[in-house]
Amino acid sequence: MHAGFFPLPDRPRFALRNLTAPGSLLPKHAVTGDLCRIDLLVENGRIAALEPSGTLPDALGPDLNGSMVLPGLIDVHTHLDKGHIWPRRPNPSGDKTGAARATADDRAARWTPEDVRRRMDFGLASAYAHGVVAIRTHLDSLAPQAAISFPVFREARDRWAGRIDLQASSIATLDLFLRDEGRELADIVAESGGQLGCVTAFADIANVPLPPEFDRALTTLFALARERDLDVDLHVDETGDKEVLTLIAIAQIALRVKFRGKILCGHCCSLALQTDERIARTLDACFEAGISIVSLPTVNMFLQSRQPGITPRWRGVPPVQEMKARGLRVAIAGDNARDPFYAYGDHDMLDTFTQAVKILQLDYPVGDWIDAVTANPAAIMGLTDRGTLRAGGPADLIVLRARNYSELLARHQEDRVVLRAGRAIDTTLPDYRELDDLMAELPAAARH
Repeated sequence: MHAGFFPLPDRPRFALRNLTAPGSLLPKHAVTGDLCRIDLLVENGRIAALEPSGTLPDALGPDLNGSMVLPGLIDVHTHLDKGHIWPRRPNPSGDKTGAARATADDRAARWTPEDVRRRMDFGLASAYAHGVVAIRTHLDSLAPQAAISFPVFREARDRWAGRIDLQASSIATLDLFLRDEGRELADIVAESGGQLGCVTAFADIANVPLPPEFDRALTTLFALARERDLDVDLHVDETGDKEVLTLIAIAQIALRVKFRGKILCGHCCSLALQTDERIARTLDACFEAGISIVSLPTVNMFLQSRQPGITPRWRGVPPVQEMKARGLRVAIAGDNARDPFYAYGDHDMLDTFTQAVKILQLDYPVGDWIDAVTANPAAIMGLTDRGTLRAGGPADLIVLRARNYSELLARHQEDRVVLRAGRAIDTTLPDYRELDDLMAELPAAARH
């Protein structure tokens, strides 16, 4: 068991003194800057008080000499059902087309309930050890997979209750909502308490220019979501083609049909390649429609602008700074882990945040960008007890040796202390060997 870098008092009431906390995650009355020195009182597994540093008596707990404290982190967009299949189904081309093909082949051959369950649990165990408290996973939903994966998800949600808050969103191509399968999928999502989602592209119809089927399919999706009181979570414009303009169309259709649920749009990569005027018009429409954005910087930098033997010409990420400045709620998430869409990753949202700051240049200053992996995804997911530090909230915390963003961003925080209900958990990560039997080559007869 990883003991961390300080002794945690073994009693129900104790203090962690002289901590550094992001001001954006504290109650307004406690904020003195981007980073604030505080004392934090824990009682019976919850935060009992947040006081200026030096307020609580020495006898209550250790002086942590400015160590940073964060609430448990949140991953609002990932793919637990795909996770950890890279060893058995790599993506030779490394691009999005190759990833989709490799995933489809693996899904058809191997995604049984037991296979999905074990890989999903491995990903959840990794996230838990890293200090993640909530996850929204997308589940591949083309028939017959939805009928397999959603029941597995519901069982996992029950099994992990109290450790990780789990949500699920469907993902399929948009043409599903031109057929009866769209209604059938919406019913499965509603039964699972999920979000209705899809890729806003067709399997066999070009999106440039937008065909009339786009309006029809998306209008149907919004209607199905409204009928079942579902929020909507979409994969949007994950491409380097600057002529792909579905984000603004989504906003315009949502406004026309007066959709009142939450809308989250992920990726939105091609927007960064468009003109400033077109970006501004798109963000105005998104703001009016109440759309939130989630960027997946590690995965999109891996996938976008990839050509053999050619150095990538752009980072593959959306204009998140402009989005935030326009008033859109922006989150950052991990997306894929060791699957054909991303060969790396470990469901470590602290690592994702660290990389995002560098990829998206969210520094000078970092300011309140930590909200993108805490308060903002909590609001998107409707988790009122997550994402901030406040009296009465759960003492589900991450304490770092780092004392400021420079130290946090410069060195991986391997010795972080993860608290759940005020108690340090075992942060030992699951061993990849646990999945070895799932990586074995299938017998020839089973591959056809």
